[in-house]
Amino acid sequence: MTDDASTRGSARRVPRDADAPALRPVRPATEPASSDALETPEDTGAVASDAAPARGFRHWRRQRPFVGGLLVALGGIEMFFSGQLDIGHLHVQLGIEGLQATIIPIALLVLGILAVTMPAHHVFYGIIALVVAIYSLIGVNLGGFIIGMLLAGTGAVLVVAWMGPRDPVAAGGSEEAAS
Repeated sequence: MTDDASTRGSARRVPRDADAPALRPVRPATEPASSDALETPEDTGAVASDAAPARGFRHWRRQRPFVGGLLVALGGIEMFFSGQLDIGHLHVQLGIEGLQATIIPIALLVLGILAVTMPAHHVFYGIIALVVAIYSLIGVNLGGFIIGMLLAGTGAVLVVAWMGPRDPVAAGGSEEAAS
């Protein structure tokens, strides 16, 4: 065997005696001599990608019932503003002196946020949000003039129906087993 550095990476091939212990490949030093010698992506000409944060948000969003929670929260916001509606001298508000017109939208907003931030309890939050959205027909100006109730109800159903993140290993394994 010869000393050939051009074959298979940077490991050198050295003739070995039968009595000599096995040699490990020689690796170049990975640490620079000083902290001033550290290279940053700007030094090497590499440009930081703006797609990395978007990919991170996309991954985070797919790990939870994001659309359902967002619709529940939007339904609560719409109900809140419809409950605070003033038409001239006529103040439209139903319920026990307007208390329900404040509590129900805030509850829907909180349930939508909780469904997104704690996806392990999505069924519980979705069922409670659906019950509150249906009750808003009585408590908050016909459920925020029907629009808020439909938004919150649709979002609540999506939160309950969310199946969780897909496991790529299980998906790939089931396809291989089928063929």
